[in-house]
Amino acid sequence: MIRIGTSLMTPSKFVTDLWPKISDMCPNLKFQVVSFENTPENARDILKNLGQNIDIVAGTYDDAFLKSRECAALKLSDEPICCAVSVNDPLAGKDMLEISDLYGRTLMMIGRGWNKFIDLLRDELWENHPQIHVEDFPFYNVNVFNQCEQEGNLLAVMRPLDNIHPMLKNIPVRWDCTAPFGILHAPQPSEAVARLLDTVSKVLDS
Repeated sequence: MIRIGTSLMTPSKFVTDLWPKISDMCPNLKFQVVSFENTPENARDILKNLGQNIDIVAGTYDDAFLKSRECAALKLSDEPICCAVSVNDPLAGKDMLEISDLYGRTLMMIGRGWNKFIDLLRDELWENHPQIHVEDFPFYNVNVFNQCEQEGNLLAVMRPLDNIHPMLKNIPVRWDCTAPFGILHAPQPSEAVARLLDTVSKVLDS
């Protein structure tokens, strides 16, 4: 039994995407979804104690993130950093945004230190695109998505966080900026988790 942690900001859709092939290769694996409250303190505590009440969660990370949370990761993909916009925004009709589309707008970005790839994007915007007003926030939660929609801002967000808010649309931007997304697990996973990780690795290589 693999216990998958899930919250509004921690989707477990990756399991359903991979499940048919996982089931074929490892039919005895079973999954249990465990919901948790998405607060900074709770999220950090869960990651430091993976294997106790929750075995795995999915998320974006970098090396510093894994070290500080005392966990490990199996990368599933490199996900583009997109912009969430209100469905009522003139930009919502576009399938791809140019950086110049963001000029004169407020772009909400998670604060420095959470992910180095987002920090690199922030530095690029500050240096080469001062026409974009960058506004930091401390942690992804539903209030950030509400603020984005209510104030008509833009929000830098990972593609796996689609469908968090019904009035927001995630649109890719023509910038070369991605971040790794994967399965976060204990550094010394249980036998069942190790078997899942090995199976997922084989699925990704197939």
